Order: sequence, then structure tokens, then C-alpha cells
Amino acid sequence: MALQGPIPVTFGMVFPHGCYVVGEVEPVKDFDASTSGRFVQARDKQTRELVWQVSVMDADPTVKAAQKTVSVKILSPAQPVPPPPMPGLPFTPVEFDHVTATPYVNGSGRLAYSIKVREMHAPRTANKPVAKDAA
Repeated sequence: MALQGPIPVTFGMVFPHGCYVVGEVEPVKDFDASTSGRFVQARDKQTRELVWQVSVMDADPTVKAAQKTVSVKILSPAQPVPPPPMPGLPFTPVEFDHVTATPYVNGSGRLAYSIKVREMHAPRTANKPVAKDAA
């Protein structure tokens, strides 16, 4: 089979309604290499880049409350910085580039996905035409 490892996807496929940063960007712990007194940051198995994670809230109104918050892993040599907050919004909107999804079976026996990205930035704005009344 030609499809192996992380599956390349678009941001819009994963978060069609967008998403918002709801946590800090933190290093991911390498549980095999770390000891009780020494923290070792995880590295991606394919790229060997440092792994960071940030919690985001999926803006899809149909997603159940228990599934709204998702942890996104970011592969980067330095700690990524979220975009600046937007005035009047309680959470910071964010987009990701170079997105992959890796399916796995979670502890409940359900299919889940590990989302990894390479870049985090403020949402791109598209100039969409405004519909005018026909009156």
C-alpha cells in the first residue's frame, strides 16, 4: 500500500469552521527518555524535530462539547508563538500549515487522530464578495 505514516491533509479538512488557541504552547515529554528528575523533550520519529503541543478549540458547532478541545502537535526547532489576540474575541483564532493526521485506536477502542503541523499563524483573510439585496 502506498499510504503509510502520517496522512497529509489541509487545515480546512481538519477544522472546516476554524479553531482557537485555548492553551499555552508546551514541549511534549519523551516518556521513554525522561526520568523523575530530568525532562527530555520528544522528537518526531520521522523528522527528529522537537515536538510542541497546543490545545485548540474546534469552532465546528456540530462537534460535541467533550470533543471540542484538541491537542495539536507542532514540529519546530524552537517554541512556536501563537498569533496575537484579536480585540473583542475571548480566544485567539489560529490556522496551521503542513498538516498531517495519523489515525490510531484510543483507550476507549475508538478511532482517533493525532494531528501534527509545521506552522502556526493568524488566519488568512479572504476577500469574499458581500451579497447585496435585490431590492
